[in-house]
Amino acid sequence: MSQDTKFHHGDATNRRALLEMKDIEKHFGPVIALAGVSFDIHPGECHCLLGDNGAGKSTFIKTMAGVHKPTHGSIRFEGKEMKFDSPRDAMEAGIATVYQDLAMIPLMSVTRNFWMGREPERRRGPFKSIDFKHANEVTVEEMRKMGINLRGPDQAVGTLSGGERQTVAIARAVYFGAKVLILDEPTSALGVRQTAKVLATIDKVRSQGIGVVFITHNVRHSMAVGDRFTVLNRGKTLGTAVRGEITAEQLQDLMAGGQELAELEGSLGGTV
Repeated sequence: MSQDTKFHHGDATNRRALLEMKDIEKHFGPVIALAGVSFDIHPGECHCLLGDNGAGKSTFIKTMAGVHKPTHGSIRFEGKEMKFDSPRDAMEAGIATVYQDLAMIPLMSVTRNFWMGREPERRRGPFKSIDFKHANEVTVEEMRKMGINLRGPDQAVGTLSGGERQTVAIARAVYFGAKVLILDEPTSALGVRQTAKVLATIDKVRSQGIGVVFITHNVRHSMAVGDRFTVLNRGKTLGTAVRGEITAEQLQDLMAGGQELAELEGSLGGTV
């Protein structure tokens, strides 16, 4: 089946999009990193953004998260035109990003990593201190909701598995009000069992009405949880497919530049 019959542009549903990125371009001097990419995400949806290394995924999510300002194009959040000056602006709007490096301190407790500068305070007269009892209770409960039972809130983050550390970062973003959660290659360094835990966490987040943008180069992982799939190639989108309209093999072929390979094969007489 041809690419044209499988991919279409535009909204996959009649619901109003939480976040809309339209015709986004990003230039770094003479280099065009993004050349007119459009993308949207709906409440309770997992929209997978796929592409090989160098496809433009990182630049695109950093534009979505307020790290980069688009050279051209528009960003609308909950129907309003947005111009993010910083990642903090995007976070305050409700767009949270969990990057691969997770920005966690291994020797610190799960609770301290969960709150990371936002610890609840209690006051006694003119004095104030961190309310560790409340912080610990919230951390344990939020992790339990995501399917992780901690030995205790003072457990060091470094003792958790890779999948559990991802879950701490996801639970933290959800607790602090994320409406759109961007996950940057969350399964790339994980084994099968830990990957399954993270994919189950994505499913839990989506069930709360949060829109999940899942960035990956792993087609199988995206097919496990994705509702829609957008393929990025050399800073351009090849279109968006709805679950059930495309196979894993077709997605893989598009990511790997199967069409270009076929054309090259034809020009070389089938020797590729």
